[in-house]
Amino acid sequence: MRKHLLISLFHGVVLTLLSSFAFSIQAGSPEQIIRNNCVGCHIPESDDKLSRISYQRRTPEGWEMTIARMQLMHHVRISDQEIPISDEIIQKLVKYFADRQGLAPSESANYRYILERRLNVVEQHPDAEFAVMCARCHSGARVALQRRTEQEWRHLVHFHLGQFPTSEYSAGGRDRNWFEVALNNTVPYLAKHYPLKTQAWTEWQKVKKPQLEGSWRLIGNQPGKGDFQGVMTAIETEKDNYKLSVSGYYANGDSLTGEGSAIVYTGYEWRSTLTLDTQVFNQVMAANGHGDEMSGRMFLRDHEETGIQLSATKMDGKSRVLGVMPNHIKAGTEQTLRLVGTALAGDIVLAKGLMITDTVSRDSENILLKVKAAKDLAVGNTDIKVGNSRLMNGLVVYDQVSHLEVEPSYAVARVGDNGGATRKTLASFQAVGYSAGVDGKPGTEDDLRIGYLPAQWSVRAFNAQAEKDQDVHFAGKMNKNTGIFTPAAAGPNPKRKYSTNNAGNLAVIATVQQGDKSVTGTGQLLVTVQRWNNPPIR
Repeated sequence: MRKHLLISLFHGVVLTLLSSFAFSIQAGSPEQIIRNNCVGCHIPESDDKLSRISYQRRTPEGWEMTIARMQLMHHVRISDQEIPISDEIIQKLVKYFADRQGLAPSESANYRYILERRLNVVEQHPDAEFAVMCARCHSGARVALQRRTEQEWRHLVHFHLGQFPTSEYSAGGRDRNWFEVALNNTVPYLAKHYPLKTQAWTEWQKVKKPQLEGSWRLIGNQPGKGDFQGVMTAIETEKDNYKLSVSGYYANGDSLTGEGSAIVYTGYEWRSTLTLDTQVFNQVMAANGHGDEMSGRMFLRDHEETGIQLSATKMDGKSRVLGVMPNHIKAGTEQTLRLVGTALAGDIVLAKGLMITDTVSRDSENILLKVKAAKDLAVGNTDIKVGNSRLMNGLVVYDQVSHLEVEPSYAVARVGDNGGATRKTLASFQAVGYSAGVDGKPGTEDDLRIGYLPAQWSVRAFNAQAEKDQDVHFAGKMNKNTGIFTPAAAGPNPKRKYSTNNAGNLAVIATVQQGDKSVTGTGQLLVTVQRWNNPPIR
């Protein structure tokens, strides 16, 4: 009798909370979806709070991953229908949560590499224990792109141990009392550095969000193809949703043209899908507070390792010099330079010692010049001025290439295909040239970064074991002209010892001819097996 009375009282309390929970009842709205499908587990605590959900903030990708986990682990369905949540509903929910419980621009700024799928960034963690406890199974950025109360961080520890019980016994876990360290050390650390309530988020919620409709000037660079430029036009179809058209081309002459759509989350998080010359690209960019600049990356949907590091500037009638292609010139030589910008007008002024020998072509977006650099011209960064617009340090003058760095210095490629569902993951490299600077000694503080240089590429065994295992022969092929490495096929290879797969440990060599001598730089490439779990934040 008492048991039934308690159950009745509990149901009465829940129904009272549900009836008072401040959700719109508009059919199909995010509030309605949450009310119908989430409150069975996430109990309303007040007019505007649900248990667990209301005590976290995330990026759009973070909320998408949370919804995916609800489907995979808890078999969430829509109402009483035995069907998964549709893409349309997922987008509604992600938009709803990211707008209300997202991250401020300053909170996500240092970790955008993981959102932009720049997969070869080597993280540096100031706290060694955080690196072991959190960043050995996934990126540290995945943690840093969340905000929680201390109690929610504590819940996350319990979730990890329940869902991944081997955490305590894997490398970095079994050599310590993992659970005790996680609760007593890691939780307070996370609560201090990534709290739910911050001044940055409070202020961002109050700010009027930028309007991103209009035409945008795009400039960027893609490994293997070089500099890129174009124009993107965004037409708002409904609030924070845009229809896009893009037209652009690379320095090597290849073009990209097509259409797509974009959605903006949290007032600045730009996400788009574009079909450009039959290939599908995704864009992940962040807008500034004024709404006249965006930066990020555009990459192939099916090969996210291949893409363009991109900046976008609104074509609002203001004259701007945005870049020079290429961004360097050697003293004593003549070179064709392209000035890229918006509303370019007026006289062109270059540094003393740089002489324009011919204006090949000119319009409001591109100026193609032939420029001669004096032989005794001082090396360093110089400004470029067109009319009233100035690009500070836009052009590098150098005398010789003293050394090269391979970028990235460490990369991962993955075998794939061969009848399987997982594609190969390529690796792309670029050669960054440096001048030794005034002291004439490479590797010192006054070295001058020249920029990306065309190079010849090769690979060799990274160490004695790689030599013994013939990794160069089995692991894949480097394109000598582009610096793009294509790994070999997945699966056991009967031609290798023990029929192992086509993994390998390779040194990547970039070579630039400097007069009668070669200048080289070296990086490392690890060719490994497929990655089976590829969430948006890794």
